[in-house]
Amino acid sequence: MKVLVAAPLHEKAFEVLRNAGFEVLYEEYPDEEKLVKLVKDVEAIIVRSKPKVTRKVIENAPKLKVIGRAGVGLDNIDLEAAKERGIKVVNSPAASSRSVAELAVALMFNVARKIAFADRKMREGVWAKKQCLGMELEGKTLGIVGFGRIGYQIAKIAKAIGMNLLLYDPYPNFERAKEVGGKFVELDELLKESDVITLHVPLLDSTYHLINEERLRLMKSTAILINAARGAVVDTEALVKALKEGWIAGAALDVFEEEPLPRDHPLTKLDNVVLTPHIGASTVEAQMRAGVQVAEQIVEILKS
Repeated sequence: MKVLVAAPLHEKAFEVLRNAGFEVLYEEYPDEEKLVKLVKDVEAIIVRSKPKVTRKVIENAPKLKVIGRAGVGLDNIDLEAAKERGIKVVNSPAASSRSVAELAVALMFNVARKIAFADRKMREGVWAKKQCLGMELEGKTLGIVGFGRIGYQIAKIAKAIGMNLLLYDPYPNFERAKEVGGKFVELDELLKESDVITLHVPLLDSTYHLINEERLRLMKSTAILINAARGAVVDTEALVKALKEGWIAGAALDVFEEEPLPRDHPLTKLDNVVLTPHIGASTVEAQMRAGVQVAEQIVEILKS
């Protein structure tokens, strides 16, 4: 059986496939035209956030049984076309949970202690000590919006730091909340009471611009907002206004409504926001887990 790997994977993922006796073809991010040619006689395809596995690709893969996404989102796979053909689609949603959680916590410290701002000033030859008065996180209240795998990991770290925890989730896990000493509250209460708010919800119709102007105005003027979920969970225009006018103290964003973020975007002009290029899952460990978990699922499906 043949497996097409159409995006970079950790070497251990390739080992899993080869040890199962599969012939592994590798082509990094082929376009649709090339992908159509490559899938003619493969039983499985593995992708990352790209390339797109379109209906045209699926229709030209008569032997295809499974599509694997090494990562979380399935936006680049035509799920309806796969379903029509009875093709299974698998991914690795848990692979990057710890990595995203650690980035979110790192961003909290960064904004709280103005690390990125201080670094910029040092490189400019400015000794900006008086402008870098920050705050400690111990004893502060962390509001976690979305208490799933990532939110739970953040809660464990925050508990160790000594933070108080407020949680919001439409499907509350009270057992895990009790484990970390967290309390479930309504979203607006969380926003009003938290010193740091971190977002970890999927992008759905119900979460599009979940954090809008009205909700930004609920937050403390000393509050910090972290978004390592999806860019459109936050109304960017309202956030820029909030940061400029001091409704909140600062923000850190790893995701954006438009990616890559344009060089001249208003966010890039603000000193009270930290920006990173969607690197939540960009660790050696997360990439290894993502590839291996998908490869193991594909082996199980094709061998069954």
